Amino acid sequence: VLVFLDGDRSDDPAEMPLLLAPLLEGRADLVLGSRLSGGAEAGALSLHQRLGNRVVTLLLRLLYGLRLTDIGPFRAIRADVLRGLGMEQKTHGWPVEMIVKAARQGYRVAEVPVRCRRRIGRSKVGGTLKGSLLAGYRLLATTLRYAWRR
Repeated sequence: VLVFLDGDRSDDPAEMPLLLAPLLEGRADLVLGSRLSGGAEAGALSLHQRLGNRVVTLLLRLLYGLRLTDIGPFRAIRADVLRGLGMEQKTHGWPVEMIVKAARQGYRVAEVPVRCRRRIGRSKVGGTLKGSLLAGYRLLATTLRYAWRR
């Protein structure tokens, strides 16, 4: 099992058992931590981050039938599943690529509530409108690209 989390204090490593439980109990192959259903500290997520997340989760529902509230980075996945996904994205598109490829290959994707804290330092991605637009473009492009691939 592999766990992904941001190293800027926004994700709490003490919550890893929440992500691991569905995997260890055999209920899921990929588990996402939802910052929106678990609660985010004031200022932890900007308005443009929340809106972009909403657009991508809506597309994931419409295109792939996934009912998710967040595509955040705090997640756990079985190692064999990750190896089989054939991940290609090296920048902002990887979180959604992992979700889409897992769903398309028939793996069970689950979501659990996690808290989101204010980060330490300034984000190069979500801290600026330019960074958010670039990340948003890559997330949307990745979401749409795999919708029509075989």
